[in-house]
Amino acid sequence: MNQRTLTIGVLARATGTNIETIRYYEREGLLPKPERTKGNYRAYEASHQQRLGFIRKARDLGFSLAQVRTLLSLSDDKSRSCSAIDEIAMEHRKAVEQKILDLRALKAELDNLIDQCSCGTVAECRIIESLSPSAGLAR
Repeated sequence: MNQRTLTIGVLARATGTNIETIRYYEREGLLPKPERTKGNYRAYEASHQQRLGFIRKARDLGFSLAQVRTLLSLSDDKSRSCSAIDEIAMEHRKAVEQKILDLRALKAELDNLIDQCSCGTVAECRIIESLSPSAGLAR
């Protein structure tokens, strides 16, 4: 291996990515398969590190693998309009906004359950009662 190539372990540490995740991204076609050394080790290059960094950042922002795949494909054509990329980002933001609304509703429901608790016995616990499968039938 020459000095400009990286082993999978070095690439993993450099990008904060699990080795199995790197292999998975290769199998899924998100990360190009690297050349192999004479000893059959993967020999990654700076371009692999940059692409993996892109994938990691996109995943950290919550983009799905399908969205990451599309973003990678779109980013490979530098002369293309970025309107399709904007559309993906806006779609993702809308999904994030919905998740926030859902989480706020969930928090309100949990706050309500906690507020109803009289801290008595488990037999009288409103939280346990509401979690019971028969709780939905009693309403």
